[in-house]
Amino acid sequence: MKRFFDNELEAFRSHLILMGEKAIDQVRLSLRALVEANISLADQVIAGDDELDQLEVKMDDEAIQYMNLRSPIATELRLIIVGMKASHDLERVGDEASNIAKRAVKLAAEPQLKPYVDIPRMAEIAIEMLREALDCFLSGDPERAVAVIRRDEEVDQLNKQLYRELSSFMIERPGTISRALELMFISKSIERIADHATNIAEEMVFLSQARDIRHVEELKKAKADQAKA
Repeated sequence: MKRFFDNELEAFRSHLILMGEKAIDQVRLSLRALVEANISLADQVIAGDDELDQLEVKMDDEAIQYMNLRSPIATELRLIIVGMKASHDLERVGDEASNIAKRAVKLAAEPQLKPYVDIPRMAEIAIEMLREALDCFLSGDPERAVAVIRRDEEVDQLNKQLYRELSSFMIERPGTISRALELMFISKSIERIADHATNIAEEMVFLSQARDIRHVEELKKAKADQAKA
């Protein structure tokens, strides 16, 4: 039988999905700002970070109120805990998007160091991971969540590859050091976004199965095998 306050949990779910969509939009816009050297777009991303901060606070308030007033059963409590953790990860995604935008502003004032190929590719994978992880929140599909976790290695490898390339630029052409460092920081921000997507996917497995897979050896081995392939 449905509990009479199910609508409160639905609102909580909806706010998390809204937060996820806004975080994804922020990442997309920050990458556009970089590729197009668009300072006004970068400023828009930086200003938009406050909205994600406010949504995180709102979700925390809703969660605390629900736990105080409704005496949640186990499944509801897992939903509340997972939602709070996921909202924190999404707020951090927004922070990384803002960091990318700030560095895009600096890079817009200088000649482009290299064609932007690897960074947009990394970002697209990270965005796909975020969207899949959030879809798992609605579908309750743990297998899809595990697939998201395994994709994290793709972003890690691209990040390492880009670091090697940019390091060579700095050694061979010292005049490129400042631009190369900015691109390294952007690459690291994208790698962190993928990490946050991984965190959310892990929480979705916990939500659907009450199973903590954050340190599961089989999953680590699968990621290691994927990296060698």
